[in-house]
Amino acid sequence: MKRMLAVALLVAASRTAYAECSAADKAALEAFDKAWSDATAAGDRAWLQNSYSEHFASLGFGPATTKALTIDNVMKTAERNKANPSSVNRIPADDYIIVCTPISAIITHRNTAMSSATGKEVPSYSRTVHVLEKNGGRWQAVSTTGNSLSDAGVLLYMERDWNDAGKRKDTGWYDRNYADDATDVSSRTGKVNTKAEEIASMKDDKTTYESLELSDLNARVDGNVGIVTGINHVKGVDAQGKPFDRRSRFTDTFIKRDGRWLVWATQGTIIP
Repeated sequence: MKRMLAVALLVAASRTAYAECSAADKAALEAFDKAWSDATAAGDRAWLQNSYSEHFASLGFGPATTKALTIDNVMKTAERNKANPSSVNRIPADDYIIVCTPISAIITHRNTAMSSATGKEVPSYSRTVHVLEKNGGRWQAVSTTGNSLSDAGVLLYMERDWNDAGKRKDTGWYDRNYADDATDVSSRTGKVNTKAEEIASMKDDKTTYESLELSDLNARVDGNVGIVTGINHVKGVDAQGKPFDRRSRFTDTFIKRDGRWLVWATQGTIIP
């Protein structure tokens, strides 16, 4: 967790210095990253050979791995997976942060893997950081590293996904990520909803959400229970067509069941 915090601070500190990174640059770098993922899964040696710098190093907890050894390891893994397909379903990377200059770039993103070995899909999360440079007009990978997320890190990501789902009114997210015995206390009315009632309420909701922004987040975990506190700043238009802009401080309680974190209870208080 400390290593990933240091990387996050490095990326954040680089945003100003790397102001030249345009939307088109970021789109091209994200496309490169996704092609890299596809080539790794397929065991595409030619793509990897062209897209790794000659001084590439894969960094982890053990010794650094060279370009040649990294490609060999990728090929062995791809062949093994073809002969014996894994029960792990890897979701496309998301939550990209990309900074760049005309000749260098840092890409970091979240990885999600869904394992069904126990008969139930259980997610695991990690974050990867890639360093690239432009050689002969094309991007090449110079280095890569990554770590699994701690339980607290997973809960903080769930908060962001929860906001995104609320904005889209994605009832499927609530169905998958609320515990069956969850309680949801409205910050506006004080009404207590069950999981089913919250999903039904969302289906009937005529509110249009323009933005939901989280701040002042803090996560604590003790065994199979976690608590996240923070502030949610929500803007939108209500069912009567009136704009609103409100901030609420919330406490969300999560429980870990069958290897995955679920929303167990949530309560918010409007900030005047």
